Amino acid sequence: MLTLKQSNRLFKSAAQSLVGGVDSPVRSFKSVNSDVLFAQKASGPYLWDVDGNKYVDYIMSWGAAILGHAYKPVVDEAISAVKNGSSFGLATEQEIKLANIIKRHYPSVDKVRFTASGTEACMTAVRLARAFTGKTKIIKFDGCYHGHFDSLLIKSGSGNLTFGIPSGEGILPAYSRDTLSIPFNEINILKQAVALNKKDLACIIVEPVPCNTGVILPQHGFLKALAKVAKENKIVLIFDEVVTGFRLSLKGGQGLFGITPDLTCFGKIIGGGFPIGAVGGRKDIMDLLAPVGGVYQAGTFSGNPVSISAGIKTLECLEQNKKLYQTLDKKTEHLVSVIRKEAKTNGINLAVNTVGSVFSIFFTDENMYASFFAQLCQEGILFPPSAFEACFVSQTHNEAVIEQTAKAVKKIFRMRRAL
Repeated sequence: MLTLKQSNRLFKSAAQSLVGGVDSPVRSFKSVNSDVLFAQKASGPYLWDVDGNKYVDYIMSWGAAILGHAYKPVVDEAISAVKNGSSFGLATEQEIKLANIIKRHYPSVDKVRFTASGTEACMTAVRLARAFTGKTKIIKFDGCYHGHFDSLLIKSGSGNLTFGIPSGEGILPAYSRDTLSIPFNEINILKQAVALNKKDLACIIVEPVPCNTGVILPQHGFLKALAKVAKENKIVLIFDEVVTGFRLSLKGGQGLFGITPDLTCFGKIIGGGFPIGAVGGRKDIMDLLAPVGGVYQAGTFSGNPVSISAGIKTLECLEQNKKLYQTLDKKTEHLVSVIRKEAKTNGINLAVNTVGSVFSIFFTDENMYASFFAQLCQEGILFPPSAFEACFVSQTHNEAVIEQTAKAVKKIFRMRRAL
C-alpha cells in the first residue's frame, strides 16, 4: 500500500508558506482528489517521492525530459557551466550556438530571442505581431494554452465569435477584449472570424497539436488551411511549439505537418530541463525587437548560461541519435495499443489520442481518471495529476518499463471489470 507520510507532512508545512502549498496549480493534485506528491529525485524514466516510493514517470517535467531524468551528458554540461558562473547578465557565445541549432532545424526561423519561460516567449511573439501589423486583435483556439499572459488566458465567448472572457480573476477586460478564442479544427469558423475582424487582426496563435487539454489531433488539412488563411489576409501566424518543438520531431510540429509559420515559440526541451523560452522567426519581424527596433523585451535570466548549455547538449544528443524519434514513436504506440485493447476487452469506454511520443487518455466518465490515476500510483506508475494534461515518453522508457506500465493498466482494467 502506498504511504505518503512525508509528503503529507511537507504539504502541511508548504501550505503555511506557499500559496496552496505549491508553485503551479496542477501540482496540487486537486483535479484527481489525491494527496500531493513531493518529489525527492529522478533518474531515467523513474521518479522517487520523499517517502521513498518509486514510480515510472510519464510527466517527465511536462515533456522537457525527452532524454530521461538526470541524463548524464546533460547533467555534466550543466555542472561545467555553473562552475563558470550561474548568471552573468551579459551575452555569451553559447547563446549563438543554441540559436544556430534551432535555425538549422526550423527553416522558418531567421533570428532568435531567448527568454526565461515559454510564457514570455508567447507574450513577446504577440507583441511583435502587433507591432509588425499595427493591429491589435488576436485569434487563438479553445484548449490551446500559451502561458499565463493576460491576453491569452481567454475562454470562448457566446456563439464562439464574441470576444474573450478572462479564464481567471485579475485580468482587466481591456487586456482580453481584443482576443478571440474559437474551436480548434473548425476552419469555417476561423474563416468567418477572419472575415469579421480582418482589418484589426494582428496574429493567429496556435499549438500545432494542443497538449494542455489532453492531446487534440489536428484534422487532416486544418493547419495548412489555417496557414493559407493567415497568408492570404496578411495575418502573422505564430506556432506555439513550447511542447511540440523537438518533441514530435527535430523540426517539431511545423516539420511534421509541413507548415512555415511567421513566428515560433519554444521552451521545455531546448533548455534540457532548465528554465528557458525562445521566440524565433522572420528577420523583418524579429528585427523589431530592441535594441534593433522599438519592441521592448528584456530579462536578467534570458539566455541563462546554464540553461543554454544544457539545451545545447540535449539538442546535440537528439541530433546524434538518428533513430530516436522512430523508437520513441514505436514505444508510445505499443503502450497506447495495449491501453486501447484492454479497455475494449474489459468494457471500459475511453479514447486515447497520441502523436509521436505524447499521448492522453479520455474516459467517457470524466470522474474515472481520478481513480485510474490513484490506482496507477499504487502500481508504481505516475501519470499527470490531471485528465487535461498529456503523458510523455522518454528515450529511457525501455521495453521493460513499457511492459511494466502495460501490465499495470491490464490489472487495473480487469479489476474494474470484476466490479
